[in-house]
Amino acid sequence: MKRPNVTKVVLAYSGGLDTSIIVPWLRQNYGCEVICYCADVGQAEETDGLEEKALASGASKCIVDDLREEFVRDYLFPLFQSGAIYERTYLLGTSIARPLIAKGQVLAAGREGADGVAHGCTGKGNDQVRFELTYMALNPQLKIIAPWREWNIQSREDAIEYAEEHNVPVAATRKSIYSRDRNSLHISHEGGMLEEPWNEPEEEMYQLSTAPEQAPDEAEYVVIGFEAGIPISVNGTHMSPFQLLTTLNKLGGKHGVGRVDLVENRLVGMKSRGVYETPGGTILRTAHQGLEQITLDRDTLHYKDVVAHRYAELVYNGQWFAPLREAIDAFVQSTQRNVTGEVRLKLFKGNAMLVGRRAPQSLYREDFATFGASEVYHQADAEGFIKLFGLPMKVHALVKKQQG
Repeated sequence: MKRPNVTKVVLAYSGGLDTSIIVPWLRQNYGCEVICYCADVGQAEETDGLEEKALASGASKCIVDDLREEFVRDYLFPLFQSGAIYERTYLLGTSIARPLIAKGQVLAAGREGADGVAHGCTGKGNDQVRFELTYMALNPQLKIIAPWREWNIQSREDAIEYAEEHNVPVAATRKSIYSRDRNSLHISHEGGMLEEPWNEPEEEMYQLSTAPEQAPDEAEYVVIGFEAGIPISVNGTHMSPFQLLTTLNKLGGKHGVGRVDLVENRLVGMKSRGVYETPGGTILRTAHQGLEQITLDRDTLHYKDVVAHRYAELVYNGQWFAPLREAIDAFVQSTQRNVTGEVRLKLFKGNAMLVGRRAPQSLYREDFATFGASEVYHQADAEGFIKLFGLPMKVHALVKKQQG
């Protein structure tokens, strides 16, 4: 494969094993200047010492963008409004961050006059698609370099060996070899002993959540306020998007909420196992669904569930900047106008249980729902409705009977 000619490349850089070894590899194999780019989407301590490490690895510059508020406000909150979830349990924590990181990388390439971008995604994973679709959507002129599809490094063990040969310090070791991704929404764990789907995850692997059996023996209540489908407060205190999610992560983690063990279908065709910790996101999803129960009419709620499935596929497949995602978002936003109110949940031993909801525009009316007399509904009215609703089934049965 002929390599493109590039003079300056902006590398999506995390400081982890894969991207750490890419810096010297790019300089040796492409003879180009390397600028490291890190989008801070809530990795916490993972950004500490990043610039020094990048420069020591041979980069000419390291850019760290604080995108935490933008990530939660413009990506996570719309995701929760949509109700999207992938393959029944995955709240899309890694998937949803990639378009924002890649967007920041493209903008940095424009500012720095770079003619290429690079990422550290493996040739077997989903992230390579997510990054490159974003590059193509936002600046198709940029040349794309994916080292994992070029070099002869085939495993994390090979990558560790390469790092040792080039004196690149990395956190991963042969003893603890999980591949992790962390942001404001979650942390994911892959690889190592998890590659055998029968193995139970080691408790010491978890980083955001307490084991449910070790969580407090007393339940804790939390009230979340929403305005037009957007969470704005926790227990009556208004917070910024990032602050609100951080608060719920701590609460949920304390009670062991949000652990998911999933064998999922990757976009590239294979199955993979991932273990996810999403404490605050699990609480928000449960709360938002609870508020929609009383503020959306039946047809809108049911159709929104259909749309959510497609929305989840678009996010998982890296098509955040696709016209269809933007069109679905317009529909979702129109459904959220009356999703304003409060939701109360009880956190206990790994569970976030919905126990109360109220809203100014609630469609739930106790006087209508009661089994007693009502001004707008008479129980005798149901007879005619049932006859008409069941007419197709009745006709079908009569025809079958006539045919013997």
